[in-house]
Amino acid sequence: MSVFAKASASRSRSLKAVLGGVAILSASALVLSGCASAEKPAEHAKPGETLELKIGTALPVTGSLAFLGPPEIAGVGLAAQEINEADLGVKIEVNYGDSGDTDNKAYETEVPRLLNSKVSAIIGAASSGTSKQFIDSVVGAGVVQFSPANTSIDFTTWDDNGLYWRTAPSDILQGEVLGTTMAADGVSNLAIINREDSYGTGLAAKAKEVFEEAGGTVVSTQTYKEEDTIYTTQVSATLAAAPDAILLVSFEEAKQIIPLLAQGGFDLSKLYLTDGDLANYSEDFTPQGISLEGAKGTTPGLDLDKLGGLKDDLAAFWASSDQNTGGEELTEFSYGPESYDAVVLLALASLAAGSTDGVDIASKLQEVSGGSGKGTKCTSFAECAQLILDGETIDYDGNSGPITFDEVGDPTEATMGIFQYDADNTYHRIN
Repeated sequence: MSVFAKASASRSRSLKAVLGGVAILSASALVLSGCASAEKPAEHAKPGETLELKIGTALPVTGSLAFLGPPEIAGVGLAAQEINEADLGVKIEVNYGDSGDTDNKAYETEVPRLLNSKVSAIIGAASSGTSKQFIDSVVGAGVVQFSPANTSIDFTTWDDNGLYWRTAPSDILQGEVLGTTMAADGVSNLAIINREDSYGTGLAAKAKEVFEEAGGTVVSTQTYKEEDTIYTTQVSATLAAAPDAILLVSFEEAKQIIPLLAQGGFDLSKLYLTDGDLANYSEDFTPQGISLEGAKGTTPGLDLDKLGGLKDDLAAFWASSDQNTGGEELTEFSYGPESYDAVVLLALASLAAGSTDGVDIASKLQEVSGGSGKGTKCTSFAECAQLILDGETIDYDGNSGPITFDEVGDPTEATMGIFQYDADNTYHRIN
């Protein structure tokens, strides 16, 4: 057994303890809150045979969410390695690809390449706006699209032939947590700066709604387009409104917007960030004398420091991965667990279906997540796969949470982390 396989067993034991003590926001909280084609040979396993499952990734190697690429790619690769080492009826082959973003449009060549390689599923994109650019071609080809990070509310009702799934909860949950947190912190007059896309507008609108319901006032809302590179107009108008706090719903452009706020005299401890811009800014801002100490942000997922070594395993995998072309250390972990769980769920669904056909896999995803039937709880691929091979129905609880899919592919149980920045521009979990 390799070091990763041993770590996986340890994580499984630790995860059971974490899930037993974490308050989970369930389905009721979430409620509040021209197709390309590719010929794919459907493989149906005979008893005792191993399924050869091909998975592609369309994750951000380049573009405005490139900082999320390493943890997501590491999550995919680590899960595939552990599944293959388990040798329990499924072998994973990963074809890595770049989603880019709607500016550089890397997906226009990468997604067709993945479909032509006859993958059964594509993991990605991270950005909801980017996923919208290729979801129709993927599901139209009978391939599962599985995002570890899409949060747009729009996907809940998308006409996806039952082939789109995600391990990240919708922005209804994050918006509720943001709005409630800002109100609880005593913010009275809030300004919002957000991207003008499905992610930015949807999340900002939900946070605004909840904040105003709690008695707060939104004194300014400024938007910008994805292709914009200058943000002085939005920042000037925001500061002119003299807000108590600012909610910034952005991606990598936060690196330009935050220094402008600092130059304008805004107290950055009153800044609130989201999963799209909650990042380690120690190398970006510290040399400039900018400190985010006291600022807060949110992102979905369980506390990595309590998951029995997953954080270390992701970092170790990335350090030795051939996808890490720059030899960089993994310092960002957002959506790594969600990516890991996406691969495990696909493998378990394939095993339960006895098939590598995308439609067959999709038909079993709700079941293996515990969203239908009364399956036996399990917290690792090896444990769950053995139960399936023994003829049992399973309920996988993963590193990102219980998951428990509904019929449209949304997780109905999720937890949202609240983080706060230290003086060195790194952040730690406070809930």
